[in-house]
Amino acid sequence: MREDNAKIQMRKGILDYCILAILAAKDSYAPAIIAELKKAEMIVVEGTLYPILTRMKNAGYLTYRWEESPQGPPRKYYTLTAEGKEYLRSLDEAWDKLVEQINAIRGK
Repeated sequence: MREDNAKIQMRKGILDYCILAILAAKDSYAPAIIAELKKAEMIVVEGTLYPILTRMKNAGYLTYRWEESPQGPPRKYYTLTAEGKEYLRSLDEAWDKLVEQINAIRGK
């Protein structure tokens, strides 16, 4: 039980980073972002994703636009802003440093 909780907390801690990384590759809409996260086995539901997207938009890291969809209603596509790209760059550096630190502790 504790192990599962620890893994969940670790995933939650890096979810913003993962979402920004997905959007750095290409603009996307929520269901496609969820599909990418699930493909990487970072299971996330819409109820978790939308508040994160809203928070990051309000922080100035994302913007969005509406696009007509060939299947159903228009889709809200999210895009990284210049500030979001800079924030992602700083998270990349922090991630690399963290991995280095953990590897040092683990003796690798």
